[in-house]
Parts: sequence; structure tokens; C-alpha cells
Amino acid sequence: MTPETGPNIDSLTVRGFGEEWNVFDQTGLPDAEARVHFESYFSCFRWDLVGKDAVGFDMGCGSGRWARLLAPRVGHLHCIDPSEALAVARRNLASLSNVSFHQAGVDASPLPPASMDFGISLGVLHHVPDTAAAIKSCAAMLKPGAPLLLYLYYRFDNRPAWYRALWEASELGRSVISRLPLRPRVAVTSLIAALIYWPLARLARLLAALGINPKGLPLSFYKDASFYTMRTDALDRFGTRLEQRFTRKEIAAMLAAASCGDIRFSDREPFWCVCAVRGAGL
Repeated sequence: MTPETGPNIDSLTVRGFGEEWNVFDQTGLPDAEARVHFESYFSCFRWDLVGKDAVGFDMGCGSGRWARLLAPRVGHLHCIDPSEALAVARRNLASLSNVSFHQAGVDASPLPPASMDFGISLGVLHHVPDTAAAIKSCAAMLKPGAPLLLYLYYRFDNRPAWYRALWEASELGRSVISRLPLRPRVAVTSLIAALIYWPLARLARLLAALGINPKGLPLSFYKDASFYTMRTDALDRFGTRLEQRFTRKEIAAMLAAASCGDIRFSDREPFWCVCAVRGAGL
């Protein structure tokens, strides 16, 4: 099997991500903004369990945007991705000597069981056919007591009904846009970023400046984001073939089934970021 095929891989989704990270290779992302995003996603990570010599993995590393900031803090980082994005990660991380690259899917990792001191997989495992099995595959690579950081799309379980209805309406757009060829897919999602993401994000920024909490406004997460990030995430959101969403309770159950405990969710956006510990409390 090639890296783009396997029992827990959707080949069209993998191909789409390879295209996405070649278009938006993150070289246009301001460094300060990248660090802000990193801190948001890693807000619940168990740094206390990860020493400076720790060896871990980034499952579905994409362009290497998280690895670039994570690798300098650890001993060695294995970047794993089944798509052509791995070539982008190699370029972006060329200056780092403590990174290895593996073109593989989550069900075919080259890393031995119980060998890693930590693992991360951010924005990836909701794009595979069987997310629960993928979490088990990631957890199996961890030593007992090692932390696993995940970011999985939420099912708006902490949002009102109108917010969920708005998302359901947007799903109709994704079902069409995600099937377009690359160029029109990028063009349409860039237009969405310009006409929807940017106005709502800047409205949220204005409300915040006026002392009004914009938390309930859709896309308020992007109030301080660059247009580059909005274009990237619009393509990610509307240009991806396979997308699943989970409640906080469902994510906790999948982690428990993967022999992970001490489950800690972040209380800040993006939702849901969660960190659990392999074998904790079992």
C-alpha cells in the first residue's frame, strides 16, 4: 500500500491536504501569530511530563507548523504524515537537526509500541474514517505516563442551537466545494475568507475594543488572525472531503478506550483541545 491508502485513511482527503499545504505552506504566517496559535493549541499540554530530552511524534504534521515550535523544546520529534505535505515539512524544518520524517498513515506508523515520551495530533484525527481506532494507534506508541495532545473538531456541544444550525447550513457548501479541482477550490474558499471570515473577525475585534465580549459571534476566534490564516482555515474547513465532529464526552470516552486517563480539556478556543496520559488512573 502507498502512504495515501490504508484501512484508516481516506485517500481523497489525504490528497487534498497535500495540495492544501503546498498552497499554504505557512511561510506567509507571521512568526508572532504562529506563536499565539501554538500557545492556544498547547494550553492544556502536560509540559511537566515532557523533559528537554523527550522523544515524541507529531501525527499528521502537515506543513510542520507545530513541529517548528515544538522541536526546539524537546530531544527529538518524529513528523508523520501520509500526504505530499511531508515534503513541505522537510523544507520548513530543514534547519532543525532533531526531526525525523516518516510518510505513513496513523494505522501504519513506523514507531515501535510504547516507545514515545509524548505525542501530538492537532486537527487530524477527525479526518480519518475511524477516529477512535486512530486515537488507539497514537496511544499505543506512548510509554506509560506519556501525554497525548489532541485537537478534534467539536460538535458545538457548548454552543446554542442556532449556532449548530448555522454550521449544518455551511455543511451544504462544504459538500460541494470539497469536490472542486484545486484552483477553483482555493478561489472559492479565499472568497469565503474575504466575505465571511474577515468581516466577522474584524467585527469581533471591534466589539472587543469596545469592551464587549465577542465570544458568541461566529468566527470570533479569528479576531486577531491574519488574512493568510483565514484563507488557510477556510480551505481546510470547506475544502476537505471527510470531516467528523465530536462532543467533549465522546472524546473523553475514546481516550479512555485507548487506555488514557487524567483527561484535561482546554477551556479556551479552539475546541476541543485535550491532553490525556497513557495508562494514568488505570
